[in-house]
Amino acid sequence: MNNSTKALIGLLLAGTAGVLIFLFVHLSSDPEGGISIGSQKAAACTRGHVDCIPEVNYVDTNGTAYTPASLAGKVVVVNFWATWCKPCLKEIPDLSSVYVKHKDKGLVILGVMTDDPDNNTLLNFQSDNDMSYPVVRANSDLMISFGYPGSLPTTFIYDRGGKQVGRPYVGALHADQLERILQPLLVQQ
Repeated sequence: MNNSTKALIGLLLAGTAGVLIFLFVHLSSDPEGGISIGSQKAAACTRGHVDCIPEVNYVDTNGTAYTPASLAGKVVVVNFWATWCKPCLKEIPDLSSVYVKHKDKGLVILGVMTDDPDNNTLLNFQSDNDMSYPVVRANSDLMISFGYPGSLPTTFIYDRGGKQVGRPYVGALHADQLERILQPLLVQQ
């Protein structure tokens, strides 16, 4: 083996060691104070961070306000939907059953409606589809804060610290899928 080959092997080994050290340092620390899903304690989100629940008021169709303060410490599911959306109609019973089962454990599901039926039509729709969770009419603040979801339904899930869990889920969620995601979040303190 000549000297240039030895030098090349040395450079490759040094470079590999440098990359491994870099990855170890950056992957073993979380500067945002986030948590893994399996953690027992939820870390608070840094205000205004992109992965935190947007700090807007969610006012449901009954006039109840869900403020950032009232959502603190809760597992929050924000589901964008419309009355004309067939996949949305498929997931409503699953969202409702999961909400009823876990609302006493700190689960809040907010259905953000992107179309605009009149109040009577909406009440009939909610009754016909057994919607048990609050419905919020979309407004510009909500749409901007969530980046104008391009597909319906789209669901955002936040842990008790207000940190988004995974990416937004596009498409109809089934109860068993939602249960698997929510179980570790609901046991957080």
